[in-house]
Amino acid sequence: MSTGDPERPGFALPLLLLAGFRSLVDDLHAELARHGHPELRPAHGFVLQAVGVAGTTASGLGQRLGISKQAAGKTVDRLVALGYLERADDPADARRKLIRMTEKGVDGLRRSATIFDALREQWVARLGADRVAALEDDLRAVTPPDSFRLDVPGWFGT
Repeated sequence: MSTGDPERPGFALPLLLLAGFRSLVDDLHAELARHGHPELRPAHGFVLQAVGVAGTTASGLGQRLGISKQAAGKTVDRLVALGYLERADDPADARRKLIRMTEKGVDGLRRSATIFDALREQWVARLGADRVAALEDDLRAVTPPDSFRLDVPGWFGT
């Protein structure tokens, strides 16, 4: 027997959280396009984060993203063609190729961080600093400490 508020059904919570996420990400990408990165897509941000400053291999990237090595390779091919990633010889193993961010990739991530700060400030202007901070605190309280995971593309089944 449900004891929930019929005006606030349980299924609405994840949909609202997803809608808030989607709103922020859509606004981010609109702003990135205005700052010289019109080709970046939401999944690309996860890829760039997973590559990181040290770089990685296609297998390592696939593991971090929760996708196959082949799917990771296809995404890398696209980001190499767009100038965000490059392939380089691995100094530790001549048989492997490292995937690394280019300066354009680093710029995209750097601008993303700045834009996310500005978007948070827009939420603060609309909702108030205390409410945004409380929302963040509440979400931290109900999510595991290691909740920032890069395997969202694989988790969503892409």
